[in-house]
Amino acid sequence: MRRERSGLGPDWHVGGELAARYAAGTAAESDAWSLEKHVEACGVCAAAVSSAVRAGPETGPLLAGIRAAVLERADQEPRESVGSRAYAGDPEAHESAASPAYADTGTAARTGADTGIGTSTRTGTGPGTSTTTSTGAGTTGVPPRLSRAARVVWAAGPALRGAWLVALVVVALGAVALSYGAGLGASVRPLLLVTAPVLPLAGVALSYGLHADPLYEIATSTPSGGLRLLLTRAAAVLAVSVPALTLAGAVLPVAAGGPGAAAWLLPGLALTIAALALGSFVGGRRGAAAVGAAWLAFVVAPATAGGPAGAALMAGASPYFAGPAVQSGWAAGAAACALLLAARRRSFDHLETP
Repeated sequence: MRRERSGLGPDWHVGGELAARYAAGTAAESDAWSLEKHVEACGVCAAAVSSAVRAGPETGPLLAGIRAAVLERADQEPRESVGSRAYAGDPEAHESAASPAYADTGTAARTGADTGIGTSTRTGTGPGTSTTTSTGAGTTGVPPRLSRAARVVWAAGPALRGAWLVALVVVALGAVALSYGAGLGASVRPLLLVTAPVLPLAGVALSYGLHADPLYEIATSTPSGGLRLLLTRAAAVLAVSVPALTLAGAVLPVAAGGPGAAAWLLPGLALTIAALALGSFVGGRRGAAAVGAAWLAFVVAPATAGGPAGAALMAGASPYFAGPAVQSGWAAGAAACALLLAARRRSFDHLETP
């Protein structure tokens, strides 16, 4: 970065060497984030980086090909708007574009867009006839608070907008209903304990990746993409599943000598981080499926060997949840997987393969 102290602009600018490294894909992660954030407000540096990317031996021909394809597609698209018809030589479009009503509409729209306070649109169908519509929500037509909430929900990932959230609610409420409504009592708690750690895995698998997110390619190319976005969405999944499942376990009748309602938290955290770490090698969906299959084979199957419910299930599940040594083992496993995930963080900067 080269620094400038003019007092009229940013204190630093992108140098030619950094622009070349960024274009070649060899810039450090922190430098790339700083550059991409800086060029949002600095047109000079944005032009310099753009020139470096276009001059690259790999990126230059690729961008030229994309530009040619977009222009070819644009030429083939039908022109339906008033401005496009006027450009194409439609006399009626020329008259419409030159009318006072059309000019008023353009002026009002530009005024709302420039101020960001409101949008006023005036249309006219004849002399003395006009309709004025005003909104105080800015150019998007969405109230700022609602727009921000919608962006937060969208950023939380597809899992919180789809069937996974419904399945989570069904499991939590179903456990309570089976315990009190069906008369199963305390035998439901061990069943919930062996099921709860797997549910966040499904949420993580549905939150990020080629097969889960329709905007995956775009999200991966942004500064906040990759592992950063994956961890954000995984945290959103845990923020929803942990309170729901722990609260459901807390209201269930307590089995004598059984683990507490929060005994699944460390196993669930360890499984989630293990799925993320394994996903750095084989992809998020495959990693979550492999960890879930291992849990079913090495925990659920042995725990249910003596019976699917009651004291037999509690006796079979307790060795995997109860006791400081067991919980310490899960914590150590979670820490080891976190270290592996940190070492593999750059693998999430590349697109998954189908």
